Amino acid sequence: MKENKLSLKELAELVEGTLVGQGDITVTNLNSLEAAGTGEISFLVKKAEVDRLKDTQAACVLVPQALEGELPLPVIKVKDPYLASAIIHNRLLETEWVPDGIHERAYVGDNCTISENVSVGPLVAIGNRVTIGARVTLEPGVVIGDDVVIGDDTLLKANVTIAEKCIIGKKVIIHSGTVIGSDGYGYATDSMGNHVKRPQIGKVLIDDDVEIGSNVCIDRGTLGDTWIQSGVKIDNQVQIAHNVVVGPNSLLVAQVGIAGSTTLGRNVVLGGQVGVNGHIHLEDQVMAAASSGIHNSQPKGMKLGGVPAIPIKTWAKATAVYAKLPEIYSEFRKIKNIVANLQARLEQLDSGDRK
Repeated sequence: MKENKLSLKELAELVEGTLVGQGDITVTNLNSLEAAGTGEISFLVKKAEVDRLKDTQAACVLVPQALEGELPLPVIKVKDPYLASAIIHNRLLETEWVPDGIHERAYVGDNCTISENVSVGPLVAIGNRVTIGARVTLEPGVVIGDDVVIGDDTLLKANVTIAEKCIIGKKVIIHSGTVIGSDGYGYATDSMGNHVKRPQIGKVLIDDDVEIGSNVCIDRGTLGDTWIQSGVKIDNQVQIAHNVVVGPNSLLVAQVGIAGSTTLGRNVVLGGQVGVNGHIHLEDQVMAAASSGIHNSQPKGMKLGGVPAIPIKTWAKATAVYAKLPEIYSEFRKIKNIVANLQARLEQLDSGDRK
């Protein structure tokens, strides 16, 4: 991958930071403090770990604004070193996109509208009436169903499947093995216990700037649509059921499962393996700890943990108590024996008084 060469002055301007040191020094890569060498920039997130700067060989380090005193190397002071490092790393790795065209072993259906500025790999299968925008990359084995729309600058990694009528926005990244638009899990059961499939005729809408990990399944709507809104980032192995709406800039970590017709507001964060019940609403900025089970709607900003999910502070206290249950039970048995002995003694005394 091509590396760019940028001066510290240029990088400081890019992240709106304050450069302390020589501005014409150039770097070509970003690396960890331990591994960085000359020509590389690194970052320090916690100012309490400032002593780590003594041993690094980096040409420059991104540090918190509040870091004071004399430092052993050039630094760029920023509000958030972690965020600034991501911005700089992307800039250093930036390359010009060059289209490869449509591979001779790809299949394209009838009445498609495909930009000339695309890269379509071998064994890609594109259905009928598909629209594909500019600078789109379809890696080998991608399958696109009929009437799909894919926006500009989108990347579908190998073996992604986009089922019929789904709409993918601009600057979307979908990683290998993911299926968009599979049938939702919907059945009606008769008096004999037989399950009758409900037709799944909706679609999946994915807005701009969404990234979806590997082996994710997003089901099409039963009647309406399943909707992943702009800026959402979805980790690997997530299941999103029919008619779910995921609000802008929400984060779904690995193995999250969301049942049908549930809606999420803006900037919702669900930790790994969180399960969410169907037909409920999580308002903006709800957060749930890993492995939580959310069974009912939650108000804005609520932080949750546990199964069933409860306020995070209550869950933390309950978890601390749970870890001590064997000790507590042992003390309870001792107290129970003491109480039983006292009751027996009182009964003896009471019996003696009556005589």
